[in-house]
Amino acid sequence: MPTRDRLIQLLRERSLQTGDFVLASGRRSSYYIDCRRTTMHAEGLALIGALGLDGIRRLGWAPDAVGGLTLGADPVAYAMARASVDTPPQIHAFTVRKAAKTHGGGRLIEGCFAPGARVVVVEDVITTGGSALEAVRAVRAERGEIVGVLAVVDREEGGREVLTQEGLPVHALIAVRELLGAA
Repeated sequence: MPTRDRLIQLLRERSLQTGDFVLASGRRSSYYIDCRRTTMHAEGLALIGALGLDGIRRLGWAPDAVGGLTLGADPVAYAMARASVDTPPQIHAFTVRKAAKTHGGGRLIEGCFAPGARVVVVEDVITTGGSALEAVRAVRAERGEIVGVLAVVDREEGGREVLTQEGLPVHALIAVRELLGAA
């Protein structure tokens, strides 16, 4: 089975839940995508790393690093960084904390990030675009250059449009309609 089809299958099996849910945005939904159940799964990591890396390269994005707001972005970034070892050039990963540390270096961004770095902000699920924008603002405040935003799943609820209005190109591996179509 092609890796994209397998990722859709894995997301349906592991991450898609139906019922009555309140999302981080405060909206109610009849379904919830707990993407971490796929992004932290061994096979999911391999699929997301390969597909994410392939996606940004096909778009011509050439980042130094990938990362985003913890916790949803972390396994996505780590999977892509790991996949790049086998298919150079290598890209590295970083994490944006929800608040700067109050001890040590007091950093908001951890890992392989330096001012001037070209980065792709990653996200597990884009709904409103809020988490990705928070990461974008943190990277820009540290003088990083945003090449684009990559999500595993786009819920197709306006987040992509919010990000593109900010001048950010967006690429999603899977659209929610692909998950719901035969779920």
